Parts: sequence; structure tokens; C-alpha cells
Amino acid sequence: MTTLPAALHAQFRRTAADLERVDLPVYQAANQDPLEPIFGLGPATAPIAFFGRDPGRDEVFHGVPFIGAGGRQVRRVLFAREHNGELETTEQALSAGKGHFWANTVPYKPVANKAWSMAVKRRFQPLVAQVLCDVWQQSDVITLGREAFLWFAIAQPPALAQQLQQHWLSPERFHTQVDLDYQAPSGQTRRLRLHPLPHPSPLNATWFKRFPGLLAARLNQLEAHQ
Repeated sequence: MTTLPAALHAQFRRTAADLERVDLPVYQAANQDPLEPIFGLGPATAPIAFFGRDPGRDEVFHGVPFIGAGGRQVRRVLFAREHNGELETTEQALSAGKGHFWANTVPYKPVANKAWSMAVKRRFQPLVAQVLCDVWQQSDVITLGREAFLWFAIAQPPALAQQLQQHWLSPERFHTQVDLDYQAPSGQTRRLRLHPLPHPSPLNATWFKRFPGLLAARLNQLEAHQ
């Protein structure tokens, strides 16, 4: 499994040192370091990266992303494809999808799970972009929810931001992809393909029940082109 390079890991910790609205009581209850970024990462050559918003309570307790109620929607689909069965335990959820790469917009839990402000997302964007552009080596990213999808417009040319906004407004957004030339912090351009999906949270009543089918269709589409 991939780990964060030591210098990048230290940068995350320094950047989080004075971060306001970190849910410190949850970190204390979980006996976890609130400066430690919560990334699932995965193999550097994983063909697919999952990209979400930020961790919640369960993610803090387990130290990995996508393990709460919403994340288990993702892992349940992956487990069914890998084992042809129903996901039942936390251990199965943690093992599901080990062949994929996992990241999020800000790898720290906010108070009350309120989305981090744009200022905070901009603050961490160069570091998270390094994770996606330097640590991970592939190009297909499944984004979960509007904020994760539009995160890719931060610090990018206006034309790219407009392209993403237009795609999100399309009624076909969850069935089509976006190819973009993403400008990495290094100054190099990285070709990425975004495959947006709705946020899998149970609070997302409009899409929660439809999410497994949408994710399965995305995965079928990607596997057909590998």
C-alpha cells in the first residue's frame, strides 16, 4: 500500500496545526491525533481513485475514509463485485476495495460534519493535489457529490471551472465523464477523467437508494475500457 511521502505528510500536519472547527472531541474519544490526515490511499497504480468530501466520526475512529454510512455504500458495491456476497462486518468493509485509491478534499473531520469553507479547501488544495498527481499515477477519478467534483476547479483556469460547472448542471452528469487537463502544483499538466456520482450519504434522499446502481454502472463502464 502507498504511504504519504514524509515531507508531504509533515506539510499536512503543519497546515492543520491552527485549523479551526476540527472536531476535537471526536478525535479525543477515538484516541486519535487531530493533526493526522485521514487518507485511505491505496496502490499508486490503482486504476480508479475515489474522491469524497471529508471524514466523519467513523472515519476518525478507524483512521480511514469512506467507512461511515455513506462510505459503506461504496464499499458494499465493491465487496459484492469482489466476493459476490453481502457486506456484513466492519472488517469486510475495511478490506473491500483495497485495489483502489482513496482521497478527499480535506482529510480532517469538521465539527458537526459541516462542509469545510472554500478558504480551508483552498488551503489544503495544493497538498491534496500532490496526493492525486504525484502519489497516485492513474487518471480515472470517481467523485462523490458536488463538492468533491467542483473541488477540481480550485486553482485552475477559469475555462476549466466553467467546464465543470456546466457538466454538473447536465441531467446526464452521473452517466458521462469529464476529461480535463489538470494543472498540478508542480506546474505540470495531468490528464484526468472525472466520473461524477451523487454523495452516498443517507441524508441525500434523492439519490441514496439509486447510488449503488449508479456506482455499479460506472464501474462496469470503466472496466470495459481497461
